[in-house]
Amino acid sequence: MTLQPIVPGPGQESVWDYPRPPRLEPTTERVMIEFGGMVIADSTDSVRVLETSHPPVYYVPMDDFVAGALARVEGSSLCEYKGMAAYYDVVSGQHRAPRAGWTYPTPTPGFEALQTRVAIYPGAMDRCFIDGEVVTAQEGDFYGGWITSRIVGPFKGAPGTWGW
Repeated sequence: MTLQPIVPGPGQESVWDYPRPPRLEPTTERVMIEFGGMVIADSTDSVRVLETSHPPVYYVPMDDFVAGALARVEGSSLCEYKGMAAYYDVVSGQHRAPRAGWTYPTPTPGFEALQTRVAIYPGAMDRCFIDGEVVTAQEGDFYGGWITSRIVGPFKGAPGTWGW
């Protein structure tokens, strides 16, 4: 697959302008997550993680999830930049999305803002919104990027993009 970055239009960002290693960016955009027919998180105090070739990953404060929506589960993974991740099942009524959320309980220096926040795979939810716009999930099952009309790629995650 040949990489041809899309030139961003007015008000858009290209993921190819994001840095590597990634950077954190606080945002007051309204982030809403629906699962099991209910709004399980609503926040204007999230942090976006911006990394080359990836749509932003939104980390929502744990306190902005409804009670019982996050159930800690076993297992971890290592991010070379952020440290060891811990996982959550996302729960809403009788609905459960296994390992659909993650956090960094003891993040590496520079990523401390993630310690009390959880990222969610948007593809595992009913719908996720950024300022009222429905999010498209990043392809693949490894990354958890949130794609809106203001983000252009191409994006890593689809088949054939692993080596970018």
